[in-house]
Amino acid sequence: MFIDSHCHLDFPDFANRIDEVLDRMRENRVDGALCISVTLPEFPGVLALAERHQQLWATVGVHPDYPDSDEPDVVRLVELARHPKILAIGETGLDYYRLEGDLEWQRERFRVHIRAARACAKPLVVHTRAASEDTIRIMREEGADEVGGVMHCFTEGWETAKAAIDLGFHISFSGIVTFKNAQALRDVAVRVPEDRLLIETDSPYLAPVPFRGKTNEPAFVRYVGEKLAEIRGTEVARIAERTTENFHKLFKAL
Repeated sequence: MFIDSHCHLDFPDFANRIDEVLDRMRENRVDGALCISVTLPEFPGVLALAERHQQLWATVGVHPDYPDSDEPDVVRLVELARHPKILAIGETGLDYYRLEGDLEWQRERFRVHIRAARACAKPLVVHTRAASEDTIRIMREEGADEVGGVMHCFTEGWETAKAAIDLGFHISFSGIVTFKNAQALRDVAVRVPEDRLLIETDSPYLAPVPFRGKTNEPAFVRYVGEKLAEIRGTEVARIAERTTENFHKLFKAL
């Protein structure tokens, strides 16, 4: 069985079709999915999904792409994370690709999330794009290694992956690893230790081949697992077993 370690089932793409999505997960041997929070106003919807469905879990956090969102503080994040269905703090991190100008607010927001994760002893879900150097630096400065977590939808090089692994983090691969032009990423995926490997969809985005360009969903995470098995020269069942084991060990999902 597979687990989708990162998806956004509260997004409008899935409105009124959650039952269909869950049925397709079962058909494709996807045993569970972690629903990721991106803003605090939308967090109740994320949590509600996890409360309604045994095979879903949730996180709490504010994505770096939302400059005008309600700003979290440590106390609020810790309080929201007390719910037993909340497995991690995030999605948090840095993104210098979409936004320009003074992004110190992003770096401070990231620090707040790391401090909250340490305070509640839950792992981090980290987003980094065009900001790997600052991301790793802040993780080191704030003691992110005390809680660990995952570098989600990883697209950076081996140097960044190795730095994150050394801090106790897992590396999660999405449908991008199946794309024709993603050989450099596949080269990284081959090198990640088996006990630090996770898979995800980041749905509704980044559908893997053969669904590229369509709405992604957790059922498609099996194609990520199949590609990883192919490039790593192992059995699909092995990837499914180890990534599921890694997920439960990291997030302590019940």
